Amino acid sequence: MTVNILVAEDEPLMRERLLGMLQSAWPEAQVVAVAENGIDAWDAFLEHAPQVVFLDIRMPGMSGLEVAARIGRQAHVVFVTAYDQYAVDAFDAGAVDYLLKPLQPGRLDKALARLRDKLDSTPSDVGAVVRRLAEAQPKREKLKWLKATVGKQIRLIDVDEVLFFQADSKYTRVVLEGSEALVRIPLKELTAGLDAERFWQIHRGTLVNVTAIRAAERIDAERMQVLLRGSSEVLPVSRSFTHLFRE
Repeated sequence: MTVNILVAEDEPLMRERLLGMLQSAWPEAQVVAVAENGIDAWDAFLEHAPQVVFLDIRMPGMSGLEVAARIGRQAHVVFVTAYDQYAVDAFDAGAVDYLLKPLQPGRLDKALARLRDKLDSTPSDVGAVVRRLAEAQPKREKLKWLKATVGKQIRLIDVDEVLFFQADSKYTRVVLEGSEALVRIPLKELTAGLDAERFWQIHRGTLVNVTAIRAAERIDAERMQVLLRGSSEVLPVSRSFTHLFRE
């Protein structure tokens, strides 16, 4: 079976070094996508659904930790970091592997050997590691307000009042109880600024406020949909995100 890999690293030289080392050490694997920031990494993950993801911890847009939190158990994750002062402690449990910069071939070989052993099993839950690493990093302010044009007015929207966000061509549809607006911010940019614990991505084009979810119901063996408080709209859940409602 061909193993598909996603590599997300914002430093060009480090990215090329990692790609070259992977080609040499694991030639039968296929790198299906390369990302230079966290937003593109998450987009690429949704498009290609790789079995293995190499994530730089610090990237623009979305950090590797935020991407990993969204991936959950859907892939085997290897973190790439220069911050060994907290990385070693965070990875003590051994559930998730990591590589320290500058990359060393011997260390990569060990990580790949462990990956090969794990491929036939369910990926480890990265949640505990993500929380430990997040605690050691500076907190980034989350988006609290949005400016939206409604007719002739500029409306200031409290993010907590939003029921869901939905991609709409070059805009994003912002739906509240009893009203809605369009903002000129792509959904993937909004995703990076929102609190991932409050706003769940349930579809490539939809983010829903968890507090607005009335119920999630199964359509058939593979499909689900979400019913909302304060709205009659029914939102489909992509297969990639049904795990959110099973945990």
